[in-house]
Amino acid sequence: MTQLAGARAVLPDRVAEGAVVDIRGDRLAAVGKRRARRDAVDVAGAWVIPGLVDLHCHGGGGASFDDRRPEPARTAAAHHLAAGTTTILASLATNDPRRLRASARMLAGLVEDGTLAGLHLEGPFLSAARSGAHDPHLLRAPDVGLAESILRASRDTVRQVTLAPELPGSLELIEWLTARGVVVAIGHTDCDYGQAWAAYDAGARLATHLFNGMRPIHHRDPGPAAASLARHEVVCELIGDNVHLDPAMVFTVFATIGPDRVALVSDAMAAAGSADGDYRLGAMPVRVRAGVARLAGTGSIAGSTASLADVLRATVVEAGVDVVAATRSATLTPATCLGLDHQVGALVAGRRADLVVLDDAWRVLAVMKAGRWVAGRAP
Repeated sequence: MTQLAGARAVLPDRVAEGAVVDIRGDRLAAVGKRRARRDAVDVAGAWVIPGLVDLHCHGGGGASFDDRRPEPARTAAAHHLAAGTTTILASLATNDPRRLRASARMLAGLVEDGTLAGLHLEGPFLSAARSGAHDPHLLRAPDVGLAESILRASRDTVRQVTLAPELPGSLELIEWLTARGVVVAIGHTDCDYGQAWAAYDAGARLATHLFNGMRPIHHRDPGPAAASLARHEVVCELIGDNVHLDPAMVFTVFATIGPDRVALVSDAMAAAGSADGDYRLGAMPVRVRAGVARLAGTGSIAGSTASLADVLRATVVEAGVDVVAATRSATLTPATCLGLDHQVGALVAGRRADLVVLDDAWRVLAVMKAGRWVAGRAP
């Protein structure tokens, strides 16, 4: 058994100061205040939080999940694992159906071996008016037949699909996906309030990167963001990297709907953890300068270069969100979205022993997955 002693352990509802964390095999055995063993790892003063859960990530470490080869996908997953993300969905940007099926078929193997928790299709059923970094020439109206072919290629490892609810056929596809246990998100959408509301009535339960890639809120045209905030059963993704959103907006959303309805995400692309330069996101060329990814030619923001740990740190340190709330939104809330909250997302006995050790500045010191240190070294 491995034991950590003296931790500032972030539990689902509070911080346990001076806590002892017991790990037996690949599981958390106990977390709480008690006497530590002599051979315990001393983490006095360090934060210990659950492993991070990222619903939305396109790549990292110089590699993309849509490369259609396993080696780059493993590189991207390894980069984010070392940065504290122990549960991750591989997001596929809009591409032609043949390439999407090929990527899904390849990535299914990484889900089956435990590298990934599943796949996220961000497109091709998106609005051309809010396409962002998605190739508008490859966008399509929602199509159950096409969706079924991609899910079949993925061996049913697709866990999440983002679509624009104003497009013809969207409600039918939402109902079809929901019936198969796939989480449906609205995003890259120019829909109005009523169309967003209808999508949630049909079964959608997530808003992809709230405010980004969607019609903005106006007091006479509230749009999809207002509808997403108003629906109590909907979880809203936030890319709190200080590029996509002002920290004050991040704080405001937490204050408005609370951490059980916020999922912090990285939306990272290949340049996360790598140098400035030229990259691709799906079918589109991306230029990264000063750590900001923008679509070459248009300047549209094209994903982030942050890890989820970077987003969490910005949420706590710069947006000023309570540490328990911020941590919950990067761990338990996204785990619950995926139906994995009985396995990961909380420092609770019986859950998988995924955890991250952080210093006072909320920078990652060490990462454990399934009871094994996979990065860094505990102090």
